[in-house]
Amino acid sequence: MTELQIYLTVGVFTGVILLIALDVIDMTVAALSGVCVLLALGLLDTEDLLEAVRTAGGPLALLFGGMVVARMLAKTGIFERVGDRFLRATGGSGKRFLIFLVVLVAPVCAFLPNATTVILVAPIIIGVTRALKVDFVGPMILTAILSNSAGLLTLVGDPATFLVGSSIGMSFGQYLKQVSLGGLLSVLVILPLLPRLMPQIWSMGIELPSAVTPKPIERPVFVLLSLTVLVIMVLLFLFGEELPTRIVPPSVAIIGATLALLLIYAARVEPVENVLRDVDWKTLVFLGAIFCLVQAFTKTGLLQGLSVQLYTWFGTNLSLVALLLLAGIGVLSSLLANIPVVAASLIMTKGYLVAAEAVPDVALAAGFTDWPATTLPVFVAMMFGATLGGNATLIGASANIVSVGICSTHGERVSFWRFMRYGLPITLVQLLLGTLYVLGMLWFQG
Repeated sequence: MTELQIYLTVGVFTGVILLIALDVIDMTVAALSGVCVLLALGLLDTEDLLEAVRTAGGPLALLFGGMVVARMLAKTGIFERVGDRFLRATGGSGKRFLIFLVVLVAPVCAFLPNATTVILVAPIIIGVTRALKVDFVGPMILTAILSNSAGLLTLVGDPATFLVGSSIGMSFGQYLKQVSLGGLLSVLVILPLLPRLMPQIWSMGIELPSAVTPKPIERPVFVLLSLTVLVIMVLLFLFGEELPTRIVPPSVAIIGATLALLLIYAARVEPVENVLRDVDWKTLVFLGAIFCLVQAFTKTGLLQGLSVQLYTWFGTNLSLVALLLLAGIGVLSSLLANIPVVAASLIMTKGYLVAAEAVPDVALAAGFTDWPATTLPVFVAMMFGATLGGNATLIGASANIVSVGICSTHGERVSFWRFMRYGLPITLVQLLLGTLYVLGMLWFQG
């Protein structure tokens, strides 16, 4: 790209972010408009769009699968029953509600991708908040932030974490030993922030009405089979890559969605077209457009060119590079979709490690897994930056976008700044914690 093309690309991308942040037009329209401008200027071509589709395919498949499975479960009555138990457990206390929300969301994200978790628990959260007579927007934003944070608990919890881990050949077990504690701390650090971020909910309390006997389940076989589909998805998320056919998480999501649609069709619960109509296509289109914009940004070569610059600045000081990556990717992930940011940053980071002679040139080839232990904190720093940095704004992670989309479908439009009022303070504290965690890894290695 020429210097003018780079300026134009960055300018268009910045314009889209400002349109969304200032709430000038709908964020999906803003993102699509940016893509159209880049196409008209020749800054994006067919090959770029195909590359963006390849990058976006996995995350979009995860979201689509989660939406369809959640739609299937909505017909079982499970959400109502779990929601009633959740409400009774709060005792009408806002403080207990927020604490139990953390307890509910975090374990689910250890086994399911974060955006899928938001889709599954949203009906429960909205139902309980309405029963407690509080605004559901704050808890829904908290749910997205919790799901992103708890995504650090396991390798499959967040697409960005999965991308980094799989690119260096990290196994599920290795991840549990090296990174999961950091994920747990990232979740726990949110608890002391809740009284300040949501004081009205934290301090509220009401007397709950007497418990009502739940309606009997009308289709027990359908419920059982629906739960079986969910269990199959969870097991494949955990162990699918160890199978001879190596079933990766996006494929698991498509398998789950297909099983759900087959079950709905066979049980004659409702027409399949109703399920597909209720998929949040607007969110999927927005994410697809963002991936196209990031593809243009990546095409400028700005991130890749930094690999040589990193070596010029820091030489072989991997500690400083790890901390710089954590902060830099954290900032970028708050403004760009974190998955393509990580994809571009991996190229930059591996290029730097080759330049620093930490690994041979063959490390740049796909499938290289012989990474020295000294390089591990660098990649862990990338995981923290990408996963936690995405908490800051509504466009930072797919779970955020899904959460905002769900709020919109229930009549509450969430602005860029309203989300950031909750997300930014949490993100700053979490990134500080991530910095201490990476420093601890470096210290133990030393």
